[in-house]
Amino acid sequence: MVFRLNVPCKIICWCRRMLSQMAGTMRAVQFQTGGPEKMKIGEVPIPVLRKKEILIKVYASAINRADTLQRKGAYPPPAGESDILGLEAVGTVDKFGPDCSQKWKIGDRVMALLAGGGNAEFVACREECLMPIPKKMSFTTAAAIPEVWLTAYQLLHTVGGVKSGDSVLIHAGGSGVGTAATQLSILANAKPIVTAGSTEKINMAKSLGAVAGFNYKEGDFSVGVKQHTKDAGVNLILDCIGESFYNQNIESIANDGTWVVYGLLGGGKINADLLSKLLRKRITITGTTLRVRPIEYKESLVQNFTQNALPYFESGKLKPIIDKIFPLEQIGNAHQLMEENKNTGKIVLKVREEDGKDEL
Repeated sequence: MVFRLNVPCKIICWCRRMLSQMAGTMRAVQFQTGGPEKMKIGEVPIPVLRKKEILIKVYASAINRADTLQRKGAYPPPAGESDILGLEAVGTVDKFGPDCSQKWKIGDRVMALLAGGGNAEFVACREECLMPIPKKMSFTTAAAIPEVWLTAYQLLHTVGGVKSGDSVLIHAGGSGVGTAATQLSILANAKPIVTAGSTEKINMAKSLGAVAGFNYKEGDFSVGVKQHTKDAGVNLILDCIGESFYNQNIESIANDGTWVVYGLLGGGKINADLLSKLLRKRITITGTTLRVRPIEYKESLVQNFTQNALPYFESGKLKPIIDKIFPLEQIGNAHQLMEENKNTGKIVLKVREEDGKDEL
């Protein structure tokens, strides 16, 4: 006679997780170079902590364009960093490495800015790159903050030097960085103008405070920008597109404007009269990334953001915009959604049960 036990899936998952931890392993996203269909969940060693690193028990993570590029072999992690995908994670403090301060304690709910490793059940993070999760905010909501909001804050303030009254042109206005930059522009008393590829994304940006929005698929957005600014142009451009928007950016930017390039989704080769046009308008153009920055830079950025922006999440003045939440096991579907450019806001990954009852 054969007996069959109907064991709840949650208990089976909990047992597997406990066995993995006892063996010093964890579940994490793995991939072969290529498309989303080559992604899977595998067992890998739990990170060994280095100086000033804290082990985070991950409840949620998210995906970014950098993850899709790394999966394709186009954006490797910095030397010495985890090759597991994931530039952000949220969870609880689980363990301390050597030489950590006493700023954090076991069980603290934290958000982590990472150079890699976030799409896993545990991740090691430098203590300087941790932020507290806003009160009453869920793990899955908090997962939409670290990478994109710190990137947006860096673009506007650290690099772009935004000032009260400035007009700011934000490309990919429906993306995670775009929705964050729009809200942070309003917080800085600036006037955000967005471009996006659909009416839905433009309407979302306007609901967050954008003063104007233009669908780049429907025509030359610089015409609309100049009309809206009465031919003055914008003071600051946040550009993740590059080549394909070059001419329209040149037309859109004001004299003495600043042009911050942080991505090249539209290509990186410009065959045009670039320098004379920069000189004519006295444009400052600069490129920036965040992942490969030194720890001192990231520490300063995290501190400034924590002090000047984070409190506004608790008041409701700032809010993470989430398009969809996938379980970690559906990582391929999450990447597919991002590459289809259909998401408005962040794509979040749920790693554990929100209430922590996976520990039974």
